[in-house]
Amino acid sequence: MIVPMPVVAFGFGLLSVLSPCILPVIPLIAAYSTKSSKLVPPMIGIGLSISFALMGVLASAFGSVFQHYKLVLQVAGGLLIIFLGLCMIFEPLEHKVRALIPGKGFTGRVHPGEAGNAGGLMLGFSLGIVWTPCIGPMLGAILTIVAVEGDILYGAFLLVIYSLGLVVPLLAIAYTTRFTLKPFVRYSMQIKRVSGFILVIMGLYFLYGSSVYAF
Repeated sequence: MIVPMPVVAFGFGLLSVLSPCILPVIPLIAAYSTKSSKLVPPMIGIGLSISFALMGVLASAFGSVFQHYKLVLQVAGGLLIIFLGLCMIFEPLEHKVRALIPGKGFTGRVHPGEAGNAGGLMLGFSLGIVWTPCIGPMLGAILTIVAVEGDILYGAFLLVIYSLGLVVPLLAIAYTTRFTLKPFVRYSMQIKRVSGFILVIMGLYFLYGSSVYAF
């Protein structure tokens, strides 16, 4: 049974949250964002969705230009996804990954609650860009998929679904006092390697699909 791409995109969003340099930042953002308004966390989510949707539109627009070479795109996309998965599996230890953490910029300097809902929206939009190094493999895989499809609306849709996977834990932390990320933090590197394995499988599936398409 083939898993629908929206489900895959949402799952990739959830897995992206478990990146070692994303997890420590989420509780800080949730704590800051609920100080002045309960609407700020959803506004952050909307900002994230807009940011990723724009990425999806750009990737799809690029792919649509080269739809005559879809087989080449699919093969290249499969190889790229496999490469991204291998990078996650064989990545150095967590302390090297933490060099990319944007969290220091959020410790005491950024208070989205102080700027209200508009500040939350802008924070979410900027996080979509700032977090790109941390979520690169998962985001890159989704962008590769939408580029191969070459459908702009579908690409934007998938990236919005992907952003929802990132937003759900943020909202859970913001509105649920019992929610904890400690178990995920403890096993974040193992989860990341499992995610890399999933990407490798998806890349192989892409290559298999390209061989079927060729014949």
